[in-house]
Amino acid sequence: MTAAIPVLAALAALALVKTLERRLAPVVVRAAIAVFVVGPLIGVGYAMWALWQRALAPVDLVLLVTFSVITGLGTSLGYHRLLTHRSFRTKPWIAGAALAAGAMAVPSRPIDWAARHLEHHAHADRDGDPHSPVDGLLHAHVGWIFSVSPAKRERYCRRLMDDPVVMAIERTSVLWLALGLAVPALIDGWRGLLWGGIVRIAIHNHSMFAVNSICHAFGSQPFATGDESRNNRLIAVLAFGEGWHNNHHAFPAAAYHGMGSGPDVTGLVIRGLERTGLAWDVRRPHPAAVERRRRLPVRGVPAAGTPRSR
Repeated sequence: MTAAIPVLAALAALALVKTLERRLAPVVVRAAIAVFVVGPLIGVGYAMWALWQRALAPVDLVLLVTFSVITGLGTSLGYHRLLTHRSFRTKPWIAGAALAAGAMAVPSRPIDWAARHLEHHAHADRDGDPHSPVDGLLHAHVGWIFSVSPAKRERYCRRLMDDPVVMAIERTSVLWLALGLAVPALIDGWRGLLWGGIVRIAIHNHSMFAVNSICHAFGSQPFATGDESRNNRLIAVLAFGEGWHNNHHAFPAAAYHGMGSGPDVTGLVIRGLERTGLAWDVRRPHPAAVERRRRLPVRGVPAAGTPRSR
């Protein structure tokens, strides 16, 4: 447990820097982001060495899987489908739990996350898109984070600033991130922090980053969306259904991204909540609209592959 204390302190400090990024010099924020991106990858390397040395207990695998599911659903169900796209409605305590789980996953406040994602949809693969492979696959995957550009909260997410549940998680987001690291450390010390915290963060980071990069470069495009969004089954499995990205760009508010294409864990959870009466107003595209979108190009939007103006 002693070895875990400095790591927890460092990660908490990095999260605090990211939360206060508007008040700090860009070089400080970029340095913190670099550590948060590279640090978990170093942790994965150490974890592989520890695994080779058989320094792994069953509880560590349980922590890895449990916290991966909690934080993965927090991002996909909480931050993305519930908060950003309002794909369904639910009870305040479920919304709060989902957003808290999302805050455990990433050092980004929920409103900032939603604003950047809506900005991506507004300018997908054109000027103004914060992360597009048109600017390079590495830029789309992780490079865009280092731009340290403030999220356009007022433009895209004014409605969220009046929501008491959202603002409660907004104000405590750093604490939730720290809790997601502290709990596995308290359960199994350094090994718990390594597998339930650091390795879990690395897996989550790059699974979700891949939606921005891989899913705009490799995969199928059943719908004409006017951008490079694609469906990728592997990323769909790793990112709780977020890999059905072309489906999502065709129908951003749809609660089920899989749309019959394949695995969508988040969609299944929403369906379960709906059947138990804990979710309602679940948004689904009309079958006729789906078929029409498969055939018709998007008017007024450059076709996929069209170079962006500079």
